[in-house]
Amino acid sequence: MIPSFENRRAVPGMYADSVTTLISDSGRIRYKVIAETWKIFDQAEVPYWFFPEKFYFERFDDSMRVESVVEGDTARYFTNSKIWELKNNVKVMNLSGEKFETNLLYWDQEHHTVYSDSFIRIEQKSQVLTGYGFKSNETLTKYEVFQIKGLFPIDAEEEDTGAPNGEINN
Repeated sequence: MIPSFENRRAVPGMYADSVTTLISDSGRIRYKVIAETWKIFDQAEVPYWFFPEKFYFERFDDSMRVESVVEGDTARYFTNSKIWELKNNVKVMNLSGEKFETNLLYWDQEHHTVYSDSFIRIEQKSQVLTGYGFKSNETLTKYEVFQIKGLFPIDAEEEDTGAPNGEINN
């Protein structure tokens, strides 16, 4: 017998260790999640999934190609608003091979946007861009970086792209 809980909102309805799962949407596999621990707080005032330890996430397009890869230390998925909050050592790679690194990232599945107001480092093919805050489409192919702090060529012989106001459209 499992004892009853006074406050069911503070206890996960599901707890799993060493998880590898595929998540579908409208009958198509869209995501692959690998996590050390997964807790679902379905009775919380604001229901959410919680990944308190390392997580790895792949997003697939309609042809089952990996569209993006995401990893980090901690994640929450707020089920009602469909927003992911990713924290600490967050690394994302898009389909073009660009690498995004930050300590805080939000992915709004409802509005198909990814954003942050934290420090962001973006490694492109020819340069590294750093700044504070950015907004992007959910595939991280069209993005704008705010408060640019640096634009560093990877190859010293290549020149700055000269993109106005930190806007970069790939």
